[in-house]
Amino acid sequence: MTALKRIDTPVKLFHGTGADNVWLEAMRYFDEVHSSTKQDSRLGATREILHANFNITDPKQRWVLSRQPAISPAFAIAEIIWILSGQNDSKFLNFWNPALPKFMGKGPTYHGAYGYRIRNQFAFDQLERAYHALKGNPDSRQVVIQIWNSERDFPSNNGSPVSEDIPCNICSMPKIRDGKLEWLQIMRSNDLYRGTPYNVVQFTTIQEVLAGWLGLETGAYHQISDSLHIYCSDLNELSYSESKLPSNNDSLALPKQEFDKTLRRMDRMLRDLAGDNLTPALYKSICTAIDLPHSYKNLFWICAADAARRHQWFEEMDWAADQCDNNLLVYAWDNWKNRWISS
Repeated sequence: MTALKRIDTPVKLFHGTGADNVWLEAMRYFDEVHSSTKQDSRLGATREILHANFNITDPKQRWVLSRQPAISPAFAIAEIIWILSGQNDSKFLNFWNPALPKFMGKGPTYHGAYGYRIRNQFAFDQLERAYHALKGNPDSRQVVIQIWNSERDFPSNNGSPVSEDIPCNICSMPKIRDGKLEWLQIMRSNDLYRGTPYNVVQFTTIQEVLAGWLGLETGAYHQISDSLHIYCSDLNELSYSESKLPSNNDSLALPKQEFDKTLRRMDRMLRDLAGDNLTPALYKSICTAIDLPHSYKNLFWICAADAARRHQWFEEMDWAADQCDNNLLVYAWDNWKNRWISS
């Protein structure tokens, strides 16, 4: 019998309890001599690691807050509501992050919108089907939530992209093991600076939501980034400083029927905050009519604070932020507010 030969492959595993720990480990690896290679791209030169693996054992600790400049927690929250609602309109998302058109295009919709791909594009709601399939057969290995669409996303014959907004996430593979919902996220391309902190919020939240529908705890979150990279032009701006973060103790897990009602309310309220005709009086009426589970109220208050900031209603901004009693989200908000004040 011929002996099997072991082949060593350059796979790198970044492991930790929370996203911040894992992100910091990856950043330190990039800082090591010869730990990454220079690779050109359509948007400029990058430093790149191929086949990087992230393992986060507690997906609720999903916030990367050691990154400087700080991430926008309101944008991250609004984007996950946009994704879970199955939307692809650009106007709503651009309110929370006006820089998006520079990276994703200037049309009325975003070509690669994850929520639209997951919940609308493939003729049925994949997240809904995943719920029923896993509820019917908890041992299933066949549930794959597809995002990449070859007909729409494959490069042209000369290698040029068919859109400015090609999905970086390819698919999600949830599995139930030992009474917990494990999650594997596959990414073709992952910007450690601009993308990773938001991607982890997106898909660990979807993991927790689906676990709630199934009445399960969340297992670990696993992510394979085939090209984990940082643009060389961003290296002068990017830094990191390890911080001891508060724990995120809020649970977003709800039974499906209750979640569906909560999502509709949250989406409506955030769209009202992002509307063209928002006035201080309308802002106050939105905030005083809030009817959400406690953990979702905390998410709402961070978005309400940032909506007020964008209108320069600073008294309302501080009032809204004070309503949030999730210490981790308050920490994230303070980081973001301090970035804005110092800019």
